[in-house]
Amino acid sequence: MTNRTLPAVAVLAIAAALTAACGDDNDKSSGGAWGDGSRPPAAGSAPPAEGSASGDAVGPSATGATERRPTSVPKAVLPSRPTAAPGAREVVAAFKAAGLKVTDAKDRSVDCGPDGLGLGCSELIATDGVTVYVFPDEVSAKEIAETWDGQSFQDGAVVLNYLEAKTPAAERPKYEKVLTELR
Repeated sequence: MTNRTLPAVAVLAIAAALTAACGDDNDKSSGGAWGDGSRPPAAGSAPPAEGSASGDAVGPSATGATERRPTSVPKAVLPSRPTAAPGAREVVAAFKAAGLKVTDAKDRSVDCGPDGLGLGCSELIATDGVTVYVFPDEVSAKEIAETWDGQSFQDGAVVLNYLEAKTPAAERPKYEKVLTELR
């Protein structure tokens, strides 16, 4: 190549890439080559299944039928708490019955995370006074309580966390006494 043709080739390559990435305005107004306004599939993949407006088909299976992706994310399955351990709601109810501050209770069990993606807890209720975690076993509860040393209390599979609640140190023994009496 000569020095003059190299810039011309580069300009053509960029124009071709932009055309492929952005598409042609005429194709968008007429529904495009795929008839539904979608882009053509990537090289080496099958076009959308007939009757599939969104092109969400995965492709033909061994039987020839088109497999579809799930339309929603499956619900997370959290580990179950030990049967001997009180549930987080039960603990919060006991605190409330004892006159302790548990306003603005929120079930945040989704933050426990399945399969080790979160803290690995079974249940989680956050209140203004304290956050209650219930773990599937005492070992997991102990490990987390040690991580939050000085800011938590562990009794069996239940851990009370004071980090976000900012419970005064003088009030903490009251929560802890109510929890230990539940067992």
